[in-house]
Amino acid sequence: MFDFEGVKIDWLNHQAAFRLEADNRIIYIDPWDIERGHDADIIFITHAHYDHLSPEDVEKIINDDTVIVAPKDCLTKLKSAGINMKSILPGEKMRVKQVHVEAVPAYNIKPDRLNFHPKENKWVGYILEVMGKKIYHAGDTDKIPEMSKIKCDLAMLPIGGTYTMDGLEGADAANEIKPVAAIPMHWGKVVGTTKDVEIFQKNCRMIVKVMG
Repeated sequence: MFDFEGVKIDWLNHQAAFRLEADNRIIYIDPWDIERGHDADIIFITHAHYDHLSPEDVEKIINDDTVIVAPKDCLTKLKSAGINMKSILPGEKMRVKQVHVEAVPAYNIKPDRLNFHPKENKWVGYILEVMGKKIYHAGDTDKIPEMSKIKCDLAMLPIGGTYTMDGLEGADAANEIKPVAAIPMHWGKVVGTTKDVEIFQKNCRMIVKVMG
């Protein structure tokens, strides 16, 4: 667990799944391959790939009061009766259970990755404001022009390569965004190795917290 100025953060596997605890709220992002808990106040889903949108894992953590926020094509794949589900688009802002939420674009621009996360799918990353801190979960993305406008205190960035940024690209993104700290994600299970993490750490000009 990483305690980022009062926000407790768990990386739940070697992909993009996180559990945040702040202000007496439990927030999950892209739950996949996780333990059963039924403790989720809010679940954020970035896009429709199996290791980010997992109906089986959502069922493990929901309860009657859970709110799910996701792109529309993700919500249509969830069958959680009675659960409040909100669709979101890149650029859209909302307030969910006192958490300020901004969806930001997440897509590929590298020619060899264009088919993995097309911009036209309108998939997202999230900037969540909790306890006065802005936490950016980038989703699956390349280093895209919109990142130059992102302001956050903590950035969770994919570095595994193949489908997303690699370690060097992730470090370039982090250095442009200039958070207080950065967490590398999307490595170690499907793609990405400790070598990508080492490259990320070496090239970042801020605190890097390696989890897992």
